[in-house]
This record gives sequence, structure tokens and C-alpha cells, in this order.
Amino acid sequence: MISELGHYSLVFVTIFSAIIILQSFKYVLSEQIVFKNNLYNLIFLQLFFIVVSFLCLLIAFLYSDFSNVTVYNNSHTSKPLFYKVSGVWGNHEGSLLLWLLVLILFLFLFILNSKKVDNKYKLLTVIFQEIIILGFLVFIIFTSNPFEYLFPVPNEGLGLNPILQDPALAIHPPILYLGYVGSSLIFSSSLAAVISNNVDSGWAKHIKKWVFISWIFLTLGIMLGSVWAYYELGWGGFWFWDPVENVSLMPWFCLTALLHSIVVLEKRNSLKNWTIILSIATFALSMSGTFLVRSGILNSIHTFANDPSRGLFILTFLFFLVVLAITILFIYFDKNETKSDNFFLISKESAVLVNNWFMMYFLSVVLIGTIYPIFLEVITNDKISVGAPFYHKLIVPFLIPFFIFMSFGPRLKWIKNSYKKINYKQILIFLITLLISFLIVHNSGVRYLFSIFLIAASIFLLISSFRDLFKKKIQFPQKISHLAFSILILSILINGIYSKEFNSNMRVGDQVKFMNKTITFKSINFYEEKNYRLLRGNFEINESGKNPLNFVPEIRIYNQPVISTSEADIKTTLLNDNFIVFSLLKEGEIFNVRYQYKPFMIWIWISVMVLAFGGTLAIIKK
Repeated sequence: MISELGHYSLVFVTIFSAIIILQSFKYVLSEQIVFKNNLYNLIFLQLFFIVVSFLCLLIAFLYSDFSNVTVYNNSHTSKPLFYKVSGVWGNHEGSLLLWLLVLILFLFLFILNSKKVDNKYKLLTVIFQEIIILGFLVFIIFTSNPFEYLFPVPNEGLGLNPILQDPALAIHPPILYLGYVGSSLIFSSSLAAVISNNVDSGWAKHIKKWVFISWIFLTLGIMLGSVWAYYELGWGGFWFWDPVENVSLMPWFCLTALLHSIVVLEKRNSLKNWTIILSIATFALSMSGTFLVRSGILNSIHTFANDPSRGLFILTFLFFLVVLAITILFIYFDKNETKSDNFFLISKESAVLVNNWFMMYFLSVVLIGTIYPIFLEVITNDKISVGAPFYHKLIVPFLIPFFIFMSFGPRLKWIKNSYKKINYKQILIFLITLLISFLIVHNSGVRYLFSIFLIAASIFLLISSFRDLFKKKIQFPQKISHLAFSILILSILINGIYSKEFNSNMRVGDQVKFMNKTITFKSINFYEEKNYRLLRGNFEINESGKNPLNFVPEIRIYNQPVISTSEADIKTTLLNDNFIVFSLLKEGEIFNVRYQYKPFMIWIWISVMVLAFGGTLAIIKK
């Protein structure tokens, strides 16, 4: 009964979507273009029915209604309540329903906050956004229906993948979707602005908050996924260039470039073409990520589905939207922009352009590294994986000029900046950072001259960002975000240089030495939990002159599905993380134990949160 209500609610949402598109077209083509109240009512009803549909799926999971195929495939009666709730979007069908809910919610909030804008622009935005909504509705109803009926009704479900039963991953998808869906609204608004000839500083001011909202949620979503992979998968790091990690990073690069270019459009009425292109590219990359994750093309722990037919539908729909966008650009957009696009060499506009060039280069590297193995396999049938060395070799050398440009860019003036004399203070600071960097590299045992300049540039960026806090001409949200980014970069570099790892096979009672530390495997205990059996190891690490550290990593053997996972135990301080994870090699006897020392790990997470906080301040500040 509840599943039927959810299904028919989806059908009603589809009908309302078609009606909204037709009504909006009618109003756009009328002599006097108005945004009538019946559109508000229709969009509200659409939101109401998608909420009903989502609640129906949620209730089915809460009550373990195994007559629902989605619930049967992704739940179990022994699963804790929290993971029954998160299981709603912890699968392909449910995640698409959540995606639709966010799409419609964002559209509803957009029209409520756009009452003073041009009616034609607002109507066209609704049309384009509803086309996207209608495409996903057709997709979910015909290929990924979360309300399919199962008969005879089984007594138990198959359960949720144990590695997805984690608090960080439970909230990671919804937050990431808020970032992705925000890009769809930017896409629709951009095309509407092009057709209605509204690409100007007024439009930039109106859409800027949606760019910030999308960027903030995407940033936090990526961070939560990174935190989850760090402690849940036992990889012991914050980023691994996994293909599905990359498909969320690519729209982030594009959004960051858009974030800066839309400020130029707002302040100087420039970069019109480029801003529109970035808006379209951000959405296209978000959709491409959806296609790659759900088509089964990428081999990753993060992938939701393995169905090429579903992936083909998304790819076809994406192709249609991109061709539509390009066609609109060719037909409507005025190619002769105002002369204000001719920037002076030393100005804030030029600094933003340089920032955009770097972002596009980083994006290109990640894009090539992600899709090249796919094309190679199609052409030659050879399977390869592109790992961290590829990205490091192509990205790291360009970080030095990027950090230096970022150190000076915020201080430049709009239109033109004049330098009458050499700033010896800045040169002295950079020389000091080179000396500090040399000492860091020398004491770490790293023997690459290049590392000295990389760390020096990052420290110089940190000092410049800290000094900018006291500059009145720079806006406070920008100061906070740039300082957070500089702390993030320096934390990543120090983490990479000083991280240490030890790996050994051990029995209970064994002692091994690592550097100046002694690792003792003291004991192991067995426990029974609600939905898994638990093996908890007891380890002690002794270091001369310090109190011993006790660790209790776990091996969990879940009952449905029967899968074992390793849960790391991490001791975190403001300076470092001590990380232990172990796994069973031979029943009851030998365990593989991995210990890692990770400096400044907590500062990576803190700096990302402060980075997003800076973006939040930019929205709410007056």
C-alpha cells in the first residue's frame, strides 16, 4: 500500500512537471509576460508529492517492508534504525529519489527568492529546470523505480553493504547532492539569462548566492567522503585519486573558477561568455559524474550501480542538454562583449583570470586521468589504472606559481594597479620562507630541491593570507577562505612529507619495533552485536619519554550480507594522528597489522570546514 502511494506520487510529480513546462512556455510566448500565481501553486504541489514519495520509501525502510524490492535489496530487520534511514539513499533507486527531491526543492526556493527579477528570465529558468526534472523522472520511473513490488514477500532482506553503515557516509550523499543539484539551477539560470539578454552584473548578483551554496555543499560533501575513506576503508590517507573521488573533484574545480569569475561579472560587468561557459561546464561535469558512477564503467568502492542501460540513458540525456545549451549560446548570445573585458595586466580581474587558468589546468589533468583508462579499454581492450604519481607529476609543479599568484591577487585593485617601487618586504618574507622550507625538507630526509620551493610557496601563501586578515580593502569572507585554503595546502604537504607507515604480520603477544616505538599485540576479545560479530584487538605503542598509547581496532563480521570489515582506531591530537588497523590472515592465529603516523591530519579537515564557512559568510553577510 505504502509503495503504491509512493509510485503514484511520482506519477503525479511527472504530470505536474509537464504542465509546468507547458504553462511556462505559454506565458513566455504571450504578449505581456507574467509569472502567474498558478505556477507557484503547481511547483508547490510538485514539491509536496515528491516529499510524499520520499516519505513512503522512508516508511518502507523503517518498517522493513520487504514487499518493496529496494527495501529487500538494501535492508535487514537487524539493521540499526539510523542505517535503515540512511539506507533510503544508500542505493541507486533511493539516491535518485533524493536527487529529485533536492532538484524540486531548489527550484521552489529559487522562485520564492526571485520575485523581483525579470519575468521572462524566471519563466525560462523554470522551463530548463523542469526539463532536467522531467528527464530524471522518466529515468527513475522506467529504469530505476524504487517502488517495485516483490511477491512472494520474503521474511528477510539482503541487507546494506557494511562499509556503507557509517555515520559519515550516511550524510555524505545528501550533502554532495546539494552541491550537484545546485549546479543544475546555475545551468538553467544561465541559459535563461542568455535568451532573455540578462547576462549582466544584476544577474551575477542574483545567481551568485546559488553558486556559493552549490560550492559550499560540494566542498563539505567531498570532505565527508574523504573522512569516511580515511577511517572506514583503512587506507590511511585523505585522498587516493579514486575515479569516483575525481568525478566529484572536477565540478569543484569548475565551481571554484565560476565563483571567482562571477564576482568579476558583478563588479565589472565582464567575463560574460566565460561565466556562462563555466556554468554549463559545471553542470555537465556533475552529470558526467552521475553517468560514470551509475553505468558500471568505473570500478570503485563508491559506485552505486552496474547497469550500462541506465548509464546510456543518463549519457543520452546529458548529450541532449549540452547540445541544447550550445545551440542556445550560438543563437542568442551576443559575441561582441563590452570593451571592459580588456583587463590591465596588474589588476584584480587579471588575477581572477589567472586563477581560472590554473583551475582549468587542474581540471584537465584530473579529467584525462579519469577517462583515459576508459577510452583505452574501449579501443585496445587493455585495462590500466592511473594512480597518484600521474597526478602529482602534472599538478604539483604548477602549484608553485599558483600559490604565488594567490598570495598577491587579493590585494590588487579593480581595473588597474600601479607599482612604483619594488616591495622589498615581500621579497624578504619569501627568502625567509625559503630558509624555513630548506630546514623542513632537510630534517625530513627528503632529497628533492623542488620540494623546497613548493613548501616555501605554501608558507608564503599562509603568511600573505594571515596578513590579509588585517587589510580593510579585502572582504572578510574572502580573507577567511583564503587563509583556510593556505592552511589546507600546508597541512597536506607536511602530512605527505612526515607521514610514516609500518606493516607487519603479528600474533597475540608479539612485539615489534618501528623507528623509536615498540608495538605490542596484547590480546584479542570477541563480542556479539546486533547485526555483526566483533573481534577487538588490544595494542599498545610505547615510545621513550612518552605515555603509552592503547589502541582497540576492530574486525567486524556482518550477518547480512556476510562481509568482514576492518575498523581503524585513531588517536587524534592537534599535531598528529596515530592510526592502527588490523585484518585476519589465518583463522585465530595471524593478523596483518598496519600502523601509520599522520601529522597535521586534523588540520586538513578543520581547514576544509573553515573554507566552507568562509563561503557561508559570503552568503549571509550584509
